[in-house]
Amino acid sequence: MQGLTKKHPTEKGLVPLQFMVHPLNVERIKQFVAAIEPEEGDEGAITAGEFFEKYYAGESKASVVLRGYRHREAITQAQLAEMTGIPQRHISEVEHDKRSIGKDAARKLAKALNCDYRRFL
Repeated sequence: MQGLTKKHPTEKGLVPLQFMVHPLNVERIKQFVAAIEPEEGDEGAITAGEFFEKYYAGESKASVVLRGYRHREAITQAQLAEMTGIPQRHISEVEHDKRSIGKDAARKLAKALNCDYRRFL
């Protein structure tokens, strides 16, 4: 029989934060905080579909995911092409929404980028 667990309440209000920074960084930090704070009436949680629509409108999910994984692994298109056997031109075309990714190419890319191939489909 499963026992009840106590759920800790979460703060819904703002939390004061104070730290010291170099005067030249004040504006950059203010801009960063403004960018990451939820908008008025926004609860902070969005679906993956809403995220792509909000921040990458007009781009295919495959192109954004490929750029993201390639950036995470810190490799160039040329390096990825060498690792997968897929021409660098094709990788560039996928990242710029000019070519779709087939299942075989998705599997090669996923193996090289340490992720699930279905992320690209």
